[in-house]
Amino acid sequence: MTSSSSLSQDTKRLAHAYPEGLRADALMEEDVAWSYEIDGDRDGDQFDRSERAALRRVVGLSTELEDVTEVEYRQLRLERVVLVGVWTTGTAQDADNSLAELAALAETAGAIVLDGVIQRRDKPDAATYIGSGKAAELRDIVIETGADTVICDGELSPGQLIQLEDVVKVKVIDRTALILDIFAQHAKSREGKAQVALAQMQYMLPRLRGWGQSLSRQMGGGRGGLATRGPGETKIETDRRRIREKMAKMRREIAEMKTGREIKRQERRRNKVPSVAIAGYTNAGKSSLLNRLTGAGVLVENALFATLDPTVRRAETPSGRLYTLADTVGFVRHLPHHLVEAFRSTMEEVGDSDLILHVVDGSHPDPEEQLAAVREVIRDVGATDVPEIVVINKADAADPLVLQRLLRVEKRSIAVSARTGQGIEELLGLIDNELPRPSVEIEALVPYTHGKLVARAHTEGEVISEEHTAEGTLLKVRVHEELAADLAPYVPVSAV
Repeated sequence: MTSSSSLSQDTKRLAHAYPEGLRADALMEEDVAWSYEIDGDRDGDQFDRSERAALRRVVGLSTELEDVTEVEYRQLRLERVVLVGVWTTGTAQDADNSLAELAALAETAGAIVLDGVIQRRDKPDAATYIGSGKAAELRDIVIETGADTVICDGELSPGQLIQLEDVVKVKVIDRTALILDIFAQHAKSREGKAQVALAQMQYMLPRLRGWGQSLSRQMGGGRGGLATRGPGETKIETDRRRIREKMAKMRREIAEMKTGREIKRQERRRNKVPSVAIAGYTNAGKSSLLNRLTGAGVLVENALFATLDPTVRRAETPSGRLYTLADTVGFVRHLPHHLVEAFRSTMEEVGDSDLILHVVDGSHPDPEEQLAAVREVIRDVGATDVPEIVVINKADAADPLVLQRLLRVEKRSIAVSARTGQGIEELLGLIDNELPRPSVEIEALVPYTHGKLVARAHTEGEVISEEHTAEGTLLKVRVHEELAADLAPYVPVSAV
């Protein structure tokens, strides 16, 4: 049971462990409160917000008595964690930023961060990740803080996981398991849940453990009546076989769901509708930007990986050209390869787009690291040939010197603020200029009886001029070859 005095001690310890600017909330926006009056017009209806807040702690309602033997006291108990990082390359500031991001991930997953330690090593220890001496020190920290979980800032091998747990005597998880847990909490769609489940099983497969009778061999198969021919499988071997069967089934289901999205993509290609994909680091403001550009009403929350399921919305350029805008899953440095493989079908939205809006948080301590991490994933999904615009978001909260540096280094970049609307009009104009334009310019006098051709010219092409005459609609348009062939019979003789 947690008293108010112990909570205050935890708060002091956390403040000591993470100086101002390095704690988890340093990676977030300053104003974490979302209100309909302030943000409703920008972000639209937040239908998922009430569901996210369905289970939460209410401050000031405690009825705890001094003699708790007479009252059963229940409360929502959050895991109390200690963070561990190994600093192998880069500066001390880079190591601090990495651990601060791990703290933000832990808080997003629903944990209370009590302390954090970093060890300088050439490479992680093969046995316990941080070495036997530091593991013993970590055990003392766990006892002192009363933590029940240790989170390591890296992906641990099954052997490292077991041996470190043997030393610290509490549950040990790594960065990959933490991110998978966040994804499992936030996945909403059927495809998103299936992708997360597949990634979890891929991660779990080599890490299955058992002891005692759970490792004993089952009776072997065979045609004999007593079924004792051969040693049979151990319990872990049986579990691994079942997991592989479930993984195969899950891959088939994801492939079937992928077909539906591919049909929609083919329809957009048939109608020659350009597509724009919003990609970027988690919590960089991708959903806020989508809401600002289209009024999509996608959930906006000051948390890492708040939205996972891709959202596609219809948008229009200032010149009247239609295009689709797709919000994709956020990326993070050292994104687990299990997730990259499981979400590959979703990330294809980036590879199949005509333009990528690469959103980066301008107020982040290290935006260049964010850019590099996202581009690594973009390279993994084969989207390096797609044109890219770097959108430096949160310009209202960013350091002006950082903005100037990013705008100077990134040649095709623009600074915007999805919160205030700064730079949005310029961004729309940049999207209009960068989207691929139809290849054929044609002038046609379309009879009024063929109004469908005029409508297609507006939706599929770019209308340069339009004039209504006695004979029909005189169009000067830029269109693709298929529509140009349909308009060819109506080209005036003087224009040929």
